[in-house]
Amino acid sequence: MGRHSFALISILLSSLFASTKCQHYDLEPQASFESQPDSAQTRPPWSTLPVSNSTKSFWIDTPNANPLAREGSTGPLGFGDEDIDVCIIGSGITGVSAAYHLQRSFGVGATETGVERKIVILEAREFCSGATGRNGGHLTANYFNGFVQREQLYGKEDANKSYAVESYVVKSIVDIIQSEGWEDKVDLVHGGHVKVYNDEEYETARSDFEAAKASGLEVDGTEFLDRQTMLKTYGVNSSGLSTDGSNLWPLKFVSNLYNLSSTSNSNVKFKLHTLTPVTAVTPSDQDTKWVLATPRGSLSCNTVIHATNAYASYLLPQLQDRIIPTRGQMFAVRAQSSLERLQRHSWVANYGNEYWFPRPEESGKLPLVLLGGGRDTAEPGSEEYTTDDSVLNAKVGETLKGFLPGLYAGTGMFEEGRDAEMQWTGIMGYTKSGAPIVGPVEGLEGQYLAAGFTGHGMPRTFAAAEAVAGMVAAKLAGREWEAPDWLPEHYLSTWKH
Repeated sequence: MGRHSFALISILLSSLFASTKCQHYDLEPQASFESQPDSAQTRPPWSTLPVSNSTKSFWIDTPNANPLAREGSTGPLGFGDEDIDVCIIGSGITGVSAAYHLQRSFGVGATETGVERKIVILEAREFCSGATGRNGGHLTANYFNGFVQREQLYGKEDANKSYAVESYVVKSIVDIIQSEGWEDKVDLVHGGHVKVYNDEEYETARSDFEAAKASGLEVDGTEFLDRQTMLKTYGVNSSGLSTDGSNLWPLKFVSNLYNLSSTSNSNVKFKLHTLTPVTAVTPSDQDTKWVLATPRGSLSCNTVIHATNAYASYLLPQLQDRIIPTRGQMFAVRAQSSLERLQRHSWVANYGNEYWFPRPEESGKLPLVLLGGGRDTAEPGSEEYTTDDSVLNAKVGETLKGFLPGLYAGTGMFEEGRDAEMQWTGIMGYTKSGAPIVGPVEGLEGQYLAAGFTGHGMPRTFAAAEAVAGMVAAKLAGREWEAPDWLPEHYLSTWKH
């Protein structure tokens, strides 16, 4: 695949990015971590480690939001001279979810009783500082959007699974939050979700809805809204669709999930090392399969899980044309109306290019709305083929500044020309099909991958991580892995993408 723009995928683009105070920059050269000499093999310019000077994100850089930011960044690596069962590269929602599922799997079954396992999570920057710490904060399943195309590509059963898996993830995450009493800790808001359609989108959505319903897909709870209803209810002069949906503070969820995972199974020992980029993964001549090189030393690991999404091709160069790093931008702006009038829904519009929701109410302040998108107006290349989240795109910023006042024109809900309180960027990993790549890495026994979530990670990463964790746990226990009923076959790395 050459260096060209990927076609827009017909799924919600509801997860992203990183931050900077309200400033505008021209794009500057990226600054990246130094690589080890043996990693100086030829790579395309988009195949890099994360830059070390990323923009400041609302999610990450709000005071006290990231207590694990520099956890394990000093001191000895791993568990001394002891070999490690699983090394997870990446501390975002995928990596931490994998750790959560692993510790639940370890100790299950006769062959695992009393067996001690060791898990190490390695992060190039601060904890959860990739896309999870920079995204839009939406936790909303796609109910049927794009169904006609998916059914043609994958068949009815697998197309149905690609929607069912998202509902499974949303329910699973909400169930964990509620069972642990984290609702306030992670700012969980169950406010519903609204899609805004132009005429073309509306007709396509109706076709997808009818096809999905005929296939037996669960579409109850979705409601098409005509232009008059949208205008009367929301002040938006377009047709739309109302569905279930939530939003939350992604970093806080991942932080709590890590703390839960690292303390729940006495037979599993955890280590988290932030500010510890993995610069190479090479075969070992010892009993363990792999040696992970970092600037702080090396680790010997039996199994490696790559949870690096947009950055996957740095360590797995065979993915350089399969997972394309793509920069998204977020814009935090104050509304000019009460939260009661604005309502608590999350939103998406313009073929999924813009997405937003109001934050929970702050005493004495107007609602802060977190808006992402504008990438379709960036030139050249819609912000593809870059891993640099240290800068803002001024053109995208202007698009975002004008979007909400234009959409809500005449309502007074948003002030024309109002600057953002914060803007930030982050890097997503896009695949041509829009589907993630999940499973063993071909030709590298003991290495696994869960990446390529195409801007729609929140309702998919948790399940992808569960699938990979299941494969790893089964392998270590010497038993056969059985694919969960909800896992689409076309997610698997063995599928011909």
